[in-house]
Amino acid sequence: MKIIAFVGLPLSGKTTASRIAEEMGIPVVVMGDVVREEVLRRGLELTDENAGRVATELREKEGMDAIAKRCIPRIREKLEERGIVVVDGIRGIAEVETFRKEFGDDFILINVEAPLEVRFERALKRKREDDVKTPEELKRRDERELSWSMREAIKIADITVENTGTIDEFEDKIRAILTHFLPRVEVEIETDVFPTEDEEKVKKAVKNLFPDATIEIEDGKLYARTSSLSRFRELLRMQRILDTARSELIRGRSGNRVKVLLNKQTAFVSRINFAEEDAILSPLRVTFRLYDIDFERFLDYMAPETRDGRPIRELERL
Repeated sequence: MKIIAFVGLPLSGKTTASRIAEEMGIPVVVMGDVVREEVLRRGLELTDENAGRVATELREKEGMDAIAKRCIPRIREKLEERGIVVVDGIRGIAEVETFRKEFGDDFILINVEAPLEVRFERALKRKREDDVKTPEELKRRDERELSWSMREAIKIADITVENTGTIDEFEDKIRAILTHFLPRVEVEIETDVFPTEDEEKVKKAVKNLFPDATIEIEDGKLYARTSSLSRFRELLRMQRILDTARSELIRGRSGNRVKVLLNKQTAFVSRINFAEEDAILSPLRVTFRLYDIDFERFLDYMAPETRDGRPIRELERL
């Protein structure tokens, strides 16, 4: 999974970047929506002044990462759709730290830069109800957002994109970045961890098949995610079980998801054995979510048809 967040001063291009993401089918969580919803909930007029005051109050009462915390459930819900989410509207370092604590290396911060005069011209063209009306208002809005430690967040951005050219140039830059992070397959692994089992051994069983998986264990359940198929695919070939694997993948298909059950004990010794749900020890329930790739190509990449036990045609990439 990937959580890609945009940070930048007002009108730098974050909304445009989010629009591009939506056009690419990537779910978007707009942090400003949390503030706007709170403004309306309080029965206030939706103006820049009211939005700024409410945002400041939320941070004063609930912490500088208040809005980020409110967004986390929305982000996790959106991750179910695509395995990648764009977050629009980082305002400070506390928010970045909260997201990185929650999502680890899967959180990517992108800074969008543009000078004040360019940003003010965009405000005049955009004509949004809560936008600034004068350069002085934009300066005050910059100062307000910088007071929330936005400058510190900008400094630690993973990527910086300059937005000083044409709209087409900026859109091309954003598409290229998002395409780089867009997963074609997301793998989810779940299993029960019984009191008689060693948690570290269960983790090792998962890592033997999916070395890059991020793993969490909570209330006797293991949850893991990865987008890397290489080790699993390699083991299918080493064990010469492509025909079996192909049949299991076909059997487990449902729409854009493919589910297979794997023996947890044999996974501990780096072997793939397909299992049934009523296995003595809970099996590894592995779900492949397919995005922008048809099932037939995924099937041929993972487990191609064979002749005399060897693949007839190998696909080197998805």
